[in-house]
Amino acid sequence: MNITRRQVIIGGSALMMGTPGMLLAQTKQLRLGILTPNGHPWNVAAEKVAVSLKEQTNGRLNLTVFASGQLGNEGAMLQQMQSGALDMGWIMAAELGSRVPTIAAITAPYIVDSTDKIAKLVRHPVAMKLLDVLPAETGTIGLAWGITGMRAIFAAKDISKTADIKGMKLRINPTPAYRDFYQLLGAAPTPVATPQVFDAMSNGQVDGLEADLEFSWNQRFDKVSKSILQMNAIFMPVVALVSGRFWQGTPAADRELITKAVRAALDFQVDQIALNEPKLIEQFKATKIPFRYANAADARSVIADYDKIWLPKAPILAELRKVGKTL
Repeated sequence: MNITRRQVIIGGSALMMGTPGMLLAQTKQLRLGILTPNGHPWNVAAEKVAVSLKEQTNGRLNLTVFASGQLGNEGAMLQQMQSGALDMGWIMAAELGSRVPTIAAITAPYIVDSTDKIAKLVRHPVAMKLLDVLPAETGTIGLAWGITGMRAIFAAKDISKTADIKGMKLRINPTPAYRDFYQLLGAAPTPVATPQVFDAMSNGQVDGLEADLEFSWNQRFDKVSKSILQMNAIFMPVVALVSGRFWQGTPAADRELITKAVRAALDFQVDQIALNEPKLIEQFKATKIPFRYANAADARSVIADYDKIWLPKAPILAELRKVGKTL
């Protein structure tokens, strides 16, 4: 059969018109929500995932990171993942733990006593096993942990030991796991929104706050503090989550790509936090504000009382404590 020039032109035009649609079908636009602002170590890791996926798939998987709670608070982002409206979310253990006690177990005090050990803990099979409850409890799948370093108390008065915390109006993360610990120490947990923390310290609304060193240095909480007590008791991890609905409809090869990209980025983030902490401590000490270390032995009875509350709710806490002793 002879093909005319007109048929070639029509066929070529149809092919050109069809190409953008074909390319569009091949490209998958993904969205990731996160509460922390651009520049935060977790955000940097999330952006690494976006770059990795784009490079490995020649742009077929295109991930956009929505920082600073652009998609709502963490509760709202969880709901969006449950409905399938959001593909991925990096959600703090504080939010997850308030809903799922098993997750809260990792934020219990004195499972480990250093940031170096945190880095080992979150990669341990027992810590990864905590994530197994998430599909049934939240409709999400946990891929990996990210971390902050050990948290310290920035006080508006001179404190040098755990007993000095008693009676302090202390700004803490309001999650039940944190609240129970500080109440057992005799503090009065006082809720203050993060953007107002610096002013709350300045005007005496609170006597102190507890936070990780990196965030505290960026916010310069030392400017409103008279002493710093490094507790080496608790830390705040984040979980990289994917929507169960999104995951179910994603090819196995893409699930593997996403999982590897997330774990590689957060492995790097975890290592960097542990590596940078000594430098941060030196920076705080250079301010001439007393920087002291709490003695874990002073909180031994508190830990026993804490476990009486939390072991019935999260039995895996006992296993985490055993792991912590080996790290």
